[in-house]
Amino acid sequence: MPSKGVFLVNSPNVKYTTDFIEADYDYQITKVESHGDVLMATPVTTKLHIQTKRQLPKLGLMLVGWGGNNGSTVTAALLANKLQLSWETKEGVHKADWYGSITQASTVRLGTGTNGQGVYIPMSQFLPMVSPDDIIVDGWDISSMNLSDAMKRAQVLDVNLQQQLRPYMQIMKPRPSIYFPDFIAANQASRADNVISGTKWEQMEQIRKDIRDFKDSHKLDQVIVLWTANTERFCDVLSGLNDTAENLLSAIKASAKEVSPSTLFAVACILEGTTYINGSPQNTFVPGCIELARKHRVFITGDDFKSGQTKLKSVLVDFLVNAGIKPVSIVSYNHLGNNDGKNLSAPQQFRSKEISKSNVVDDMVNSNRILYGPNEKPDHCVVIKHVPYVGDSKRAMDEYTSEILLGGHNTLVIHNTCEDSLLASPIILDLVILAELCSRIQFRRAGEPDSEYCSFHSVLSILSYLCKAPLVPEGTPVVNALAKQRSCIENVLRACLALPPENDMLLEHKLQRPLIAFGNLCTVQKGIEMHNGMSITTGTARDVPKQLVDKIHQNGTKNYTQG
Repeated sequence: MPSKGVFLVNSPNVKYTTDFIEADYDYQITKVESHGDVLMATPVTTKLHIQTKRQLPKLGLMLVGWGGNNGSTVTAALLANKLQLSWETKEGVHKADWYGSITQASTVRLGTGTNGQGVYIPMSQFLPMVSPDDIIVDGWDISSMNLSDAMKRAQVLDVNLQQQLRPYMQIMKPRPSIYFPDFIAANQASRADNVISGTKWEQMEQIRKDIRDFKDSHKLDQVIVLWTANTERFCDVLSGLNDTAENLLSAIKASAKEVSPSTLFAVACILEGTTYINGSPQNTFVPGCIELARKHRVFITGDDFKSGQTKLKSVLVDFLVNAGIKPVSIVSYNHLGNNDGKNLSAPQQFRSKEISKSNVVDDMVNSNRILYGPNEKPDHCVVIKHVPYVGDSKRAMDEYTSEILLGGHNTLVIHNTCEDSLLASPIILDLVILAELCSRIQFRRAGEPDSEYCSFHSVLSILSYLCKAPLVPEGTPVVNALAKQRSCIENVLRACLALPPENDMLLEHKLQRPLIAFGNLCTVQKGIEMHNGMSITTGTARDVPKQLVDKIHQNGTKNYTQG
């Protein structure tokens, strides 16, 4: 669904050029210092200059585990939407959509309209973003099955949709992948008929060659690699093995046992300057891998898609704790029948998932020391069972027991049926689109035009909203509360256009007298239009409808959203 809306930012702090959107932005925080028994809160403002490149790259996506449920489903979704397919179901005709994607199916509050009501626009219109229709897909899998047969094996999509997609997907075949039996469940061995041979270094070099081949053959500007393959067991982090970038590279050359397939993919991507996203819970990003990413200034992000039960948990626990209610027991049970569930039936692989699911409440608990004492946190149990009959339709059952007023208790019991791959696929899309956008945003201090721009940290924690166990730079806070994670993304987008953060105070509607009013707005700056999420200067506004340009200049500052 390409963006078709138009809006402009009428501010002296925003400049549109042929190549960039440039914004001067006041970033405000509150610094808190302890002076004995007194906490001193001091507002601090940092003036930033933010530059967003307007030109969109020709983008390629390579999926590790392309032939799995997620890989085949997201490929099918990209094709179905690009081809604008519709198909008959028992409920009637269904048309392709991107429900579940924040970039394609959610809106962001732009501001307040002249009628006092909020004005909302699709997130994809806020800044120039790659359209899903323009993403080219390739990937690896330990199974040689073509994508059409993989889609059929997954049993996720309606048969009528599969039949329409078959001619396009049967010609798609995964490249051979890396397979170390020690890292995934033994029950996956029967699928492993498409594997790379050689030493670990040779296998990593083959992955690098594959990335270059894909990029060159499609004349791509950028490639993003995303792991959506089986959950691995945790690897040991050992001094001299993977604790530094140098040691990790040496360990790969020595084919050390504790170097996992996912870490090999990550290192290959880093050496190729390619963003790498980890969609599973294992500890792919060992310290040496993170150091290598920082050294090469390459983005890495993860871990583990946040799609169903954990996403709900990050909302519900945040609500309870902020309401002054004390969760004391959280029990989460899952059963699923897809290949992910089959792999997770092995104890070591389950342990990786258990860790990513269990830590999701920690920051919310730590935020309220009225409810919780030092080192106190809720009992938290996670169970996952493989039940083949339910297929991709995962069942998640949760019980939240909380203490309330004067010794009372409150219990919430939730049954959640999650169509696993249909929830994960839009998250894959969002991770790719937002990671690419982040590669076009740079920062420096305002008023220092000769200073060097810097990008986001190599550990791209801005994407935490989409991950169960967010990877963050060392020494920085981990935020799991879903509303805060979403607010982070929205307000970063706003900062790139010099718009203030959304604070939801709405004081213009809450005071006895109208102290806050729009009044007469300043004259619209000439030559600032936004078309399809792209800013256009006066001299190059040929693709903006003339009637719309005339209407904007005639009527003053209003928001127009079409399509």
